[in-house]
Amino acid sequence: MRARLPVLVAAATLLALAAPAAQAETDTLRIAQQFGISYLPMIVAKQQKLIEAAVTEAGLPAPEIDWIQVSGGAAMNEALLSGSLDVAAAGAPPAITLWAKTRGSIDVKGIASLGSMPIYLTTTNPQVKTLADFTDKDRIALPAVKVGFQAVLLQMAAAQAFGEDQATKLDELTVSMSHPDATTALLSGSTEVTANFGAPPFQNQQLQDSKIHRVLSSFDVLGGPHTFNVVYATGAFYADNPKTVAAIVTALDRADQFIQAHPAEAAKLYIAAESSNLPEAFVEALITAPDTRYTVAPENILKFVDFQHRIGQIATTTTDWRDLFFPPLHDRQGS
Repeated sequence: MRARLPVLVAAATLLALAAPAAQAETDTLRIAQQFGISYLPMIVAKQQKLIEAAVTEAGLPAPEIDWIQVSGGAAMNEALLSGSLDVAAAGAPPAITLWAKTRGSIDVKGIASLGSMPIYLTTTNPQVKTLADFTDKDRIALPAVKVGFQAVLLQMAAAQAFGEDQATKLDELTVSMSHPDATTALLSGSTEVTANFGAPPFQNQQLQDSKIHRVLSSFDVLGGPHTFNVVYATGAFYADNPKTVAAIVTALDRADQFIQAHPAEAAKLYIAAESSNLPEAFVEALITAPDTRYTVAPENILKFVDFQHRIGQIATTTTDWRDLFFPPLHDRQGS
């Protein structure tokens, strides 16, 4: 028996050497975001290196992160599909569109929500009190025509105002424009743009001008609070990097906690990151507004899924929000 021991040890050593090493996860991350205070959790996570810390806690080396700014859900989706991004962030409808389009193939799903807040349709046209008052002379600026969050929201509002078969009635009036550019255009009054479906803080900045008024709020259209933006990735990215994806959820959770506990500091981080000239008190007031919630759990996201499916924008649907997100979020209370 003793004579066989060296042979057994040698065999075990060979087997250990032949066994594949534990699969390493990515050491680089390309993460994109857009403009606006809804992306504050990502700004906090970036400035405080919360993702790097959470990945390290999961037993992996801290990744090198390349943060990229993109305008519009359509451009965001194109970048993700082309492999130019690992993690995208956009409004719920663009993410839902990609989820439905890639189901059963590259399986794009959400990693987390970035929070819930109202989105306003504003205008400089004093004659426009409701959607029915818009004419061919008006132009409505939004980040991405037809497929972006604001574009789908406008279609939902049009469906309620004119009937579901008229959901795209106002699409011909829309033009693609980033939030900062749309705000500049609206405030200057020197372009064809007479309205904007935007996002905070830009919409709130607009409303400080007496020439601009609010036509509607997204909370009116959805019947209450709803998720605005989500962070999402491909199924292949999650399969190769499950701990990293879980760490992103943890990091965004911690960012939300920081925002709630330290709104004044969060406001300073936002202003610095966006090179904004807005007063700190103004930004802090938006962060602490009663109708603003920073949370990773989705809220009323299924209302977008249902509408997009009903009008034929997506070919598949679901009644479980968890179908839209990767497993690390499944233990949360969402809708």
